[in-house]
Amino acid sequence: MALLSEEQILLRDAAKAWVADKAPVAALRKLRDDDQWRTGHDKSLWSEMAAMGWTGVIIPEDFGGSEFGYRSLGLILEETGRTLVASPLHSSALAAASALVLAGDDHQKSAYLPKIADGSLIAALAVDESAHHAPSRITSSAVAHNEGYKLFGKKRFIPDAGSADVLIVAARTSGTPGETSGISLFIVPASSPGVTVQALHAVDNRGVADVTFSDVQLGKDALLGTPGEGWPVLSQTLDRARAGLAAEMLGTATQAFEITLDYLKTRNQFGQLIGSFQALQHRAAKMFTELELTRSAVEAALEAIDTGSSDAAALVSLAKAKANDTLHLVSNEMVQMHGGIGMTDAHDAGLYMKRARVAEALYGSSSFHRDRFATLGGF
Repeated sequence: MALLSEEQILLRDAAKAWVADKAPVAALRKLRDDDQWRTGHDKSLWSEMAAMGWTGVIIPEDFGGSEFGYRSLGLILEETGRTLVASPLHSSALAAASALVLAGDDHQKSAYLPKIADGSLIAALAVDESAHHAPSRITSSAVAHNEGYKLFGKKRFIPDAGSADVLIVAARTSGTPGETSGISLFIVPASSPGVTVQALHAVDNRGVADVTFSDVQLGKDALLGTPGEGWPVLSQTLDRARAGLAAEMLGTATQAFEITLDYLKTRNQFGQLIGSFQALQHRAAKMFTELELTRSAVEAALEAIDTGSSDAAALVSLAKAKANDTLHLVSNEMVQMHGGIGMTDAHDAGLYMKRARVAEALYGSSSFHRDRFATLGGF
């Protein structure tokens, strides 16, 4: 695995410093307490993130980005994950931008990518239609009409859809749910007649919404890629989203572990530090080991995407499954090892656990990715 370049180290360190200074966990508490859950992010912080160039890391230079790669964006997401930063960085600058980079024509790229790169436009990827991640089981439909399409259906639990200006929507132009053929991708302005966005109050205080499409008229220029052949692009886009989310989850788990470790070193019970209890030492060692394994898996997945490796999909599923399991373990232990205070809202442990449970389900649970990893391996 390649070592970080000097530029990547500088990017990571800058992100670490900014997050600690401008977006600590207290910023998420303020977002929650100020009842800003419909938008799910602080607009001033988002503007600063865009000004630092974070929103254009994977976007080609010809379209206003820096084309610095997915591993580089993963470094930023890891740092934002540490303090539970709520922003459309993952949804817009990674997931939706990836679909446009992979399948957009020059006109589409010119129309949307520069605005995503400068933060003036927020895009969201609308795929799932139930509480479980099942990208091939799409029932939303797009019917040919007047040299364009009419879009029908409902997407559920779409990250940052409440603040999105544009939605990248997966819908069927042919085939039946469960088939990978017949899926097409469309660029849909959120303000289009027939688009209804219902913001949801998520447990992790992030922006999420259900989106209904009722007789939405789209021009032929809304089609992203080839009709009925959107699955390869969708699959690659989702893998990029999964790898980026795994990097964020790694940061969340790492910070939760470090907070817990500090507590073990300072909390006295029965006249001695609880970190001296062998049972707790064993549990801390288990977390440390799992974090190191997760880091290796996440870095391998991001690097595979950057290099176009043939085993990228398998490595992504490995990374997401491992990140799910590790964050679940560490967030549980964070609450339990903090004892009574860990059960209260006065401590940040509950915020880490809530984010963990949402992130575990987003873009595929551990069981989803274990099954996918096995299938990709020919089992």
